[in-house]
Amino acid sequence: MADTSKVIEIIKKIIADVDEQKLFLTELDNVIGDGDHGINLARGFDAVAAVMDTFEGKDIGAIMKAIGMKLVSTVGGASGPLYGTAFMKAGAYLNGKTEMNLDDFIGMLEVAIDGIMKRGKAVKGEKTMLDAMIPALDAMKESYGADGDAKKALDAGVAAAEEGIEYTKTIIATKGRASYLGERSIGHQDPGATSFTLMLKAVQALA
Repeated sequence: MADTSKVIEIIKKIIADVDEQKLFLTELDNVIGDGDHGINLARGFDAVAAVMDTFEGKDIGAIMKAIGMKLVSTVGGASGPLYGTAFMKAGAYLNGKTEMNLDDFIGMLEVAIDGIMKRGKAVKGEKTMLDAMIPALDAMKESYGADGDAKKALDAGVAAAEEGIEYTKTIIATKGRASYLGERSIGHQDPGATSFTLMLKAVQALA
């Protein structure tokens, strides 16, 4: 599915896509959060872009860990620690690997989700990034388990993540700043679910 150079290519696309969507993500966060999700995330990935040349010759796990550490140190708000944790957990899981297949990607996503749930003390159904991540993981596992087609599984994951974003519009936020709004948070999609889906689409596009 992907060697080290392909992973670097995907990271570059994520950096570009986050930068392109930062105002949209921030607009979403203006309504139900601190109004900084997109700008903060873009700042973090800009910091990753600045050290991309140090990734050459490193294994996939080391690259993921380096990204996680950069995000933790440069992204404010809740998303920095959460995405940082996700990438660092992924890095530990992929330690030493110079190639990864969809089984590796699924396993990586599992440990990333586990890290986010523990760090954020959150579960599915609370209007967070988990509402896109968990359905995407489940859909990929089911699809890949059925026929071993990685591309089809990624397509299923993205479709499930997009459905997850739509689902976040229908529920009350119970985590973070958005929880202060109560029922007024209904009708608005979660910025974290949206930014995760954007990253998964980058994988789908290039893998």
